[in-house]
Amino acid sequence: MLDAIRWDSDLIRRYDLAGPRYTSYPTAVQFHGQVGTFDLFHALRDSRKAQRPLSLYVHVPFCANICYYCACNKVITKDRGRAQPYLQRLEQEIQLIACHLDPAQKVEQLHFGGGTPTFLSHDELRQLMAHLRKHFNLLDDDSGDYGIEIDPREADWSTMGLLLELGFNRVSIGLQDLDPAVQRAVNRLQSLEETRAVIDAARTLQFRSINIDLIYGLPKQTPDNFARTVEEVISLQPDRLSVFNYAHLPERFMPQRRINSSDLPSPAHKLEMLQRTIEQLTAAGYRYIGMDHFALPDDELAIAQEEQTLQRNFQGYTTHGHCDLIGLGVSAISQIGDLYCQNSSDLTAYQNSLASAQLATSRGLVCNADDRLRRAVIQQLICNFKLEFAEIEQQFNIDFQGYFGALWPQLQGMAEDGLIRLERERIEVLPAGRLLVRSVCMVFDAYLEQQNRQRFSRVI
Repeated sequence: MLDAIRWDSDLIRRYDLAGPRYTSYPTAVQFHGQVGTFDLFHALRDSRKAQRPLSLYVHVPFCANICYYCACNKVITKDRGRAQPYLQRLEQEIQLIACHLDPAQKVEQLHFGGGTPTFLSHDELRQLMAHLRKHFNLLDDDSGDYGIEIDPREADWSTMGLLLELGFNRVSIGLQDLDPAVQRAVNRLQSLEETRAVIDAARTLQFRSINIDLIYGLPKQTPDNFARTVEEVISLQPDRLSVFNYAHLPERFMPQRRINSSDLPSPAHKLEMLQRTIEQLTAAGYRYIGMDHFALPDDELAIAQEEQTLQRNFQGYTTHGHCDLIGLGVSAISQIGDLYCQNSSDLTAYQNSLASAQLATSRGLVCNADDRLRRAVIQQLICNFKLEFAEIEQQFNIDFQGYFGALWPQLQGMAEDGLIRLERERIEVLPAGRLLVRSVCMVFDAYLEQQNRQRFSRVI
C-alpha cells in the first residue's frame, strides 16, 4: 500500500534535519534579482506557442486579525477600504499578463490564497472574478480545480453561496487547533461551531472538496489536547487534511515574537503529536500522501499517487503540475516552463510598479540542465516514493549512476538504515522513510550545502 508508514523513532532522530519543502527545485532561496519582466514575457510567449494549460494563483494579503504563528505574506488591517486600491493594481497585472497569452489556453486550476481571501467584500470578489474571466479562459463546466482559502470567522452561508456562484468548487479551511488555551496563545479564537457551519454549507452546496489545515507544535499544545482536536476534525470528515509542523523562527517572522517560547511543546511531545495524529487518521481511513498531507482514498490526490501521476508545485501536491503556474498579486510566484519568478513582497512597491504600468517582478531563476534533471528526480521521490533510473536516463540522456556517483555513499547509508531500497534500476522510499522523504530529496539538492539551514523548517 502506498499509504503505509512505519514509525521509527531512531531513524526520525537521526534524519530529522532542517531542509526545504520542495514545492520547487531549485527552491525560492535561490531566486535572485537578475530575473525580471523581460524573462517573464519571454516565458509567457513560449507558453502561448506551446498552448500549455494554466494554473492561476491569486494572492490576497489582507487579514483583519493577526495570528502569531503565521509566516505568510500579509497585511493586518481593520480598514476594508485598503482592498480596493490593491484590486485596481491586481486587475492591471491580470491584464498585462493575459495579453501575452492565448485566450485558448484553459485555466485548469485556480487558487485564491492569502492572507484571507474572504477579507474582500462580496462585490469585490465578484469584481475580481469577472476581471479574471474577461482576460483568462476560465472553465464553466465545473471540470477545473478552483479553490479558495477560507477563514470561518470571515465566512457564512451567503459567502459560501457566492463562492459557488463565482465558480469555486474547493475550499481550504484554516483551523490549526480547537483548544481554547492554544487559540488564545496564538491569537486565533475560532470555535468548532464556526468551522462546522462553513463545512455544512460547503457540503450542502456540493463543493467538490474540503481541506482542513492543522498545525502541531504550537504553544500550550500537548499530545492529549491535540489528539482531541484531531478527533473532532475527523468527525467533520474533510476530504483532505494538511498537518503542518510549526517552525518557530521569531528572528524571521515578527508576529512569532509574541509567542512565549516557554509555552512551546518539547521536541519529544511534538513527535508524539505527529505519531498519534498519523495513527488516528490512518484508523479513520485517510491515506498519507506525503509531506504533511492526508487524503481519503477516493480523493484525486490519493488516486493520482496510486497511478503515479501525482505532482508538486508552489501550491503543494497537485494533479496539475503540467500547467504553467501564473502567480498574481503581491509576493506571488510563477512557474512557467523553466522560469521561476516572484513579485515584490512589499505591498507599496508592488502597487507602485503597476501604477507605472510595469509588472512587479522582483526576482527569480531560470533553470539550467542540471536543475531540470534534479527537479525531475526530486519530484518523483516526493510524490511517488520511488524513482526508476531508466525514465530519468531516457528523458535526460544520462547514465544515472555515473551522473550521481558522488551521492552513492549517502544513498547506500540510507539503504543500510532502512529509509530506502537502493537497487541497480531504482530507488524506493520504504515505509520507515516516507515521513523523512525530504531528507532523501536533500541528497539530490545541489544547492543545499551553500545554504543556511536555519532558513528551513525541520523535516518532522
